[in-house]
Amino acid sequence: MQDDIYLDSADFITIGTIGPPGQRVFHLQAGADDVLLTLTIEKFQASAIADSIMQLIEQLEEEYSIVTPEIDPANYDLDLREPIQPIFRVGQMALGYDAAHDQIYLILNELATDDMPSASRTVRISASREKMRVLVDHARHVVEQGRPICGNCGQPIDPDEHFCPQSNGHRKRVSWA
Repeated sequence: MQDDIYLDSADFITIGTIGPPGQRVFHLQAGADDVLLTLTIEKFQASAIADSIMQLIEQLEEEYSIVTPEIDPANYDLDLREPIQPIFRVGQMALGYDAAHDQIYLILNELATDDMPSASRTVRISASREKMRVLVDHARHVVEQGRPICGNCGQPIDPDEHFCPQSNGHRKRVSWA
């Protein structure tokens, strides 16, 4: 088993996808100096990361008057970097704040499977509040680029066809807008 990985003061942190809508694979990627970490995540995890970071930033502002300035994402390179070689698929996630270094950190645990040893690997990534704030907007944008959601059942609409369980046996062809 490999040791846990700590990437403190990441130079960049981003979320991106590979593949067409409906078949996209989400990746969280971070790097510092010559280290590049890539992890595979689910779409809902990308959304949860963005929401959790934003809640933490708002909590820091409300309770401790620690203001995170608005940042222009255009000043950041948020594309995935090559090579995209995930070290594992993320299962559990945690978020925290290191007041001594004014950094937000993500703790990402490997998704446990039946055929793996009892202990899973962990990655801890920390970055400035500003970089994490940029990640929030970018992650939300990436998530929104997927398939449209059916207004009846709340499930993604496939480009070819969508069978809606709420249609009560009646099939209507739903097309891309």
